[in-house]
Amino acid sequence: MTALLKTRDLDVGHGKGRKRRSVLSGINVEVAAGEMVCLLGPNGVGKSTLMRTLARAQPALGGSVLIGGKDAALLSQADLARKVGVVLTERIAIGAISASRLVELGRYPHVNWAGQLAARDKTIVRDAILAVGAAHLADRDVNELSDGERQRFMIARALAQDPAILLLDEPAAYLDISGRVEMIAMLRHLAREKNIAVILSSHDLDLSLRTADTIWLIDGRGRFERGAPEDLLADGRLTSVFSGPNIEFSVAERSFKIKTHPRGTALLKGVDDRIGLGQSVLEREGYALVGSDETPDLAVWVHKGGWTARRGKIEAQGSSFAELALFSRMQAETQDEA
Repeated sequence: MTALLKTRDLDVGHGKGRKRRSVLSGINVEVAAGEMVCLLGPNGVGKSTLMRTLARAQPALGGSVLIGGKDAALLSQADLARKVGVVLTERIAIGAISASRLVELGRYPHVNWAGQLAARDKTIVRDAILAVGAAHLADRDVNELSDGERQRFMIARALAQDPAILLLDEPAAYLDISGRVEMIAMLRHLAREKNIAVILSSHDLDLSLRTADTIWLIDGRGRFERGAPEDLLADGRLTSVFSGPNIEFSVAERSFKIKTHPRGTALLKGVDDRIGLGQSVLEREGYALVGSDETPDLAVWVHKGGWTARRGKIEAQGSSFAELALFSRMQAETQDEA
């Protein structure tokens, strides 16, 4: 597949001359049509700097960015706007205009000197608003929109540019959990449906790993890695970046786990769709799960009606996981006192 965006030994950072400070260097990547890339890394490692450099919002310290095979630094502002749609983290001050009018602004790289929209332009604007699921809000004043609604229209404005590449820096930063899931799912759909390259930075590790075709990973030492989510998980690169003294990243579950002080071992059996919930409770209370060939401190069976547990001669049962948590906690405390 032909690369829509390509970098050659890209060096990004701040300043110039003797005050120049490189954040990342030697970046060589390609992004194809229909591909969704998620840029991950801890705070302060250069994610926004890289995104702004790709968007030409700040100059590269070295190397080059190619858009459709052409050096982005040599493109006119209008040509760049026709090829790349950008949504950065900065909240742009917008006057009292309707949301649909905001999206229309995305057509200016394509219209005549008078800024008049033709029928085709209006169709593209309408389709962009439909694509982000916001047609019912099109007549609202931008300043009356919630953060999530406003972000949808900022993306619609970028889509109205009819770009081959969409660059988004933390597009779900202001959204609640359901809003973040909806936003990333929408971007994934747009990449495939419109056959555009979507590149976004994110702090949502779990969601990124489940939706991205490619992960760009920046660690805390200025190293840049890339690959399919599964490859970065398999070789431990993601785990090494995101694990810490009090948390660890579970490859199997693709999520973070809080490290707890071991308080005992537990054998867990029962109905499949409830075992995962029981496991969550026991691990949170500090129990390490063991197999049937070992002698556990606590044995638990989870079933449709609740749970049954045994520790030595002590048996208990309950109907909720809250009760299981309380029982396992009390048994661990009793064991600590002993």
